Amino acid sequence: MNLSSTITDGTQVISVEEERIDAAAAIQFKDRMRELTQDGPTRIVLDLEQVDFIDSSGLGAIVASMKQLGEGRKLDLCALSPNVDKVFRLTRMDTIFGIYGSVAEATGPAS
Repeated sequence: MNLSSTITDGTQVISVEEERIDAAAAIQFKDRMRELTQDGPTRIVLDLEQVDFIDSSGLGAIVASMKQLGEGRKLDLCALSPNVDKVFRLTRMDTIFGIYGSVAEATGPAS
């Protein structure tokens, strides 16, 4: 699972460099997220711009990644494709995560 990480104005931005987060990739995704977020800022933005497909395992992996951050840390999402956005809205996960249109919107002054 290819993920890259940068820190912008005290926010860690993790970009998913894959088209799918599904059952085949879910465990790798969780492990990689744990590695990248182990010691870092209190706010993480997951950039899903390149992801065009997510299934229930992928959704579960993102929720698990949020939970493993622990108390006082936050995971937001940005740049969801229409297919991915639909999954988050159908499962009502859009009420759990902050969802932004782009990395710039997520990391901007009003975030």
